[in-house]
Amino acid sequence: MKRLDRIALWLVPLLGALLVTSILIRAAGRSPAEIYRLLIIGTWGNAYGIGQVLFKATPLLFTGLSVALAQRAGLFNVGAEGQITVGAFAAGLCGAYLPAGTPALLAVPACLVCAALGGALVGVVPGWMKARRGAHEVITTIMLNFVVRAAMVGLGALVFERESVHTKPIIAGARLARLSGFVAPLRGSAANLGLVVALVVVGATVWWVERTRVGFHLRAVGAQPKVARAAGLDPARITILAFVLAGAIAGLGGANFVLGYKYYYEDGFSGGVGFVGIAVAVLGGLHPVKLIAAALLFGTLAQGALAVNAVCPKEIIDVLQAVLIIAAAVTTAAQLRAGRTSS
Repeated sequence: MKRLDRIALWLVPLLGALLVTSILIRAAGRSPAEIYRLLIIGTWGNAYGIGQVLFKATPLLFTGLSVALAQRAGLFNVGAEGQITVGAFAAGLCGAYLPAGTPALLAVPACLVCAALGGALVGVVPGWMKARRGAHEVITTIMLNFVVRAAMVGLGALVFERESVHTKPIIAGARLARLSGFVAPLRGSAANLGLVVALVVVGATVWWVERTRVGFHLRAVGAQPKVARAAGLDPARITILAFVLAGAIAGLGGANFVLGYKYYYEDGFSGGVGFVGIAVAVLGGLHPVKLIAAALLFGTLAQGALAVNAVCPKEIIDVLQAVLIIAAAVTTAAQLRAGRTSS
């Protein structure tokens, strides 16, 4: 039964989303089969499409992992959008103002550390407010996204290149190589070594949560905070730690764009990946294979929307994504209720 539940967690939302989207495609006077064929051809049907899917899935791995980590501590991080923005901004400034001759072995780690610190700085705010003042993390993280957005506009006026909305380019040593340098057929796509960084971070985070003492404490507080407190753990400290780590992970997602694609920070670059990361976390949890699969699914939909735009509005694929998110949330909630009832 448990295996069937796990299959349903993926299959029911996907089938429901396809049904609703097919109705909309029919209403637009198009064939659902034709649209889905174009979507597959434009994504997994050619090397460039595969590369673009990998590129779009990379930041979703970071933001999905960020949300999933907070969930294991019993917290709901809706602030990954702001965290990835500040992380990208910090990485862009670091890469732009390093000495021009800084080697990659120093420049890339320095930028990644700055990205993580930027995201962690945003994460510590709701963590501290939750732990010390009892403020609900959903409200504080949502509102912090708007604060971050306003702050980036203000800071941008000071550091953006003249008559642009981006910082000056990062130095050559801070750039992440494109995957096409290792896999020639991916030539032309934006996929870069940020994907490798994401996979390493996913593996390290899952290992830390599942195998270390502090990770056990985090899971204990998330599962039974009162019992954890009675056992001598400090839920407030764990809450702050969880948000700092979640923010740092989300902040690293900015490296995909800044260090591996545009080579500068650009205002509005994220395109909502922080919010889509919530859906990735719902589908994937903190299971590495499921998380990667969920990120690839939403990366496919993001690239697929561009692939079908010539014959139908790409907003139809946006609807597919939205319905998938809603259906996944409903299915997960139902399974959680069933699990509590059976226990």
